[in-house]
Amino acid sequence: MEVYSKSKPMDVNGQITKVTWKIEVLSDVHSKSMDVSGQVTKVTWRIENFSTIQDKKLCSENFTVDGNKWRILIFPKGNTADHLSIYLRVADSSTLPAGWSSYAHFGLAVINQFDLELSIAGVATHVFNVNRADWGFPLFLPLTELRNPKRGYLVNDACLVEAYVFTDRSIGFISHELIVKTDSDKLKTKECDCVKAAMDNQRTTSTKAVEITNPSPTPPYCQIMAIEPEEPTEEDMNTFFTSLESKLWSSNTIFSREEAKEALAKVEKALNMTPVNFYDSGKLSPLKHAFKILASFDCSSTTLTIEQKKELFAMEESLKELADRAAKALQDKNFLTEKESIKLTITHKLDLNLIRYKEVESEVKQVEKRLAALHVQVEEAQKERENMLAEGKEIFKSSKEMKMELEALEMQWAEYEAMAKVAEEEESIVLAEWGRIKDFISSIKGKI
Repeated sequence: MEVYSKSKPMDVNGQITKVTWKIEVLSDVHSKSMDVSGQVTKVTWRIENFSTIQDKKLCSENFTVDGNKWRILIFPKGNTADHLSIYLRVADSSTLPAGWSSYAHFGLAVINQFDLELSIAGVATHVFNVNRADWGFPLFLPLTELRNPKRGYLVNDACLVEAYVFTDRSIGFISHELIVKTDSDKLKTKECDCVKAAMDNQRTTSTKAVEITNPSPTPPYCQIMAIEPEEPTEEDMNTFFTSLESKLWSSNTIFSREEAKEALAKVEKALNMTPVNFYDSGKLSPLKHAFKILASFDCSSTTLTIEQKKELFAMEESLKELADRAAKALQDKNFLTEKESIKLTITHKLDLNLIRYKEVESEVKQVEKRLAALHVQVEEAQKERENMLAEGKEIFKSSKEMKMELEALEMQWAEYEAMAKVAEEEESIVLAEWGRIKDFISSIKGKI
C-alpha cells in the first residue's frame, strides 16, 4: 500500500492522528465474484470546523488516478434538500480536450467515528466527460443526522470523508463492505474515543447504515448533465402501477359532475367501437378510471343505487372479457383463412415443382443421349489410340534394330573403306588389262 499524507499517520499507540488529507493505493483488493485482485485509490479527507463552513460547496485537493486528476465535491448544507450532498468530480474539466472521457467505479463515504459499520457509503459507476464532470449523491445523509453529536459523523466538529476510485471497466472491486472494513482496526482516534466515552450513557441505539445504490446528478448549475439511472424493469413498473391502482381505487375521492360527464362520454365512445376494435385500441386502462368515476360519483339528484354501482364495476370487467372473447373469435375465424392462404401457396409451389421436374426429366434424357453418342466417339477414339500406340511400338522396335545395325556398320566402316580403296586400284588394273586385250584383238582383226 502506497500512502501520501499531510501529517504523521500513526502515533505510538497505533492510532490515527488528525490526518487532514491522505492518499493510499490499496494494492491487495480482491473481487469475490472473480478470482482477481487489483489496485484501488483511497482518499481520506478530514474537514475541520465543519459547522462553521459558510460556502455552499467545498472541493477537496486534487488526487490522481490513472493519469487523471479528481476531486471530492461536497455541499455541507445540502444541494437540493436538507441532506449532505457528495460527488466525485473531474478536476479542471474546462481545460480537458473535446471528446475526453474516463470511466470510474467509485465509492464515497462519510465515516462514523464511533462505529465504522455505521458509516454511510455510496457506490456508483459513471463515464465522466467534459460536459458530465460530476457524479454522486445529492441525498447522501440527512443534515439532522450529520449534525447530531450522538451519531458520530461529526466529532469535535470534524467530518471524515473517504473516496475510493477504480477505473478498470472489467471488474468492480468497490463495495460498502470494502469501505467499512478498510483499516477498521486503526480508524478511531484518541479524540474520538474520548468523545464517545462521554456520550455512551446517553447515546441511543443506531440502526446499521444502508448502502446508497442510486446515485443522482447535481443540478445544471453544478456543471453536470449525467446519464440516466439504470432503467426500471417491466416487472418493477407493473408492480408499482398495480400497487398505485389499488391505492387509488381504495381512496374515497370525490369527483365533480364535469368529470362524471367526461367519464360517461369515454364509456359511450368505447361502446360505439366494435369489441375487436376496442380490444386493439388499448383503451381499457383509461376506461377503468372512467368506470371508477361513474361508480363513485355522488350527487343528491343523481346518486346511483348500490345495484347500479355494482353493475358499473361488473361492466368494466365484462367489457374486458367481451373484448377478449371477440378478439379470440376473430382470431379463430381468421385461422381457417390463414391456413387456406398457406394451402394455396404450398399448392402453387408444388405445381411449379412438378412442371420443373418434368422439364428436368426431359433435359436429363437429352443429356443421356449426348452422353451415349459421346461414349461411341470415345470408344472409337480409344481404339484409334490403341492402333496408333501399337504402330508406334513397331516403329520403335524396327528403329531400334536399325540403330543397332547402323552402329555395327560404323564399327567396321574403316575396314570397308580400305577394302573399297583396294577395289578401286584393282578395278583400274583390270580396266587397263582389259583395254590392252581389246586393243590387241582390234589389231589382229584386219589380219584375219
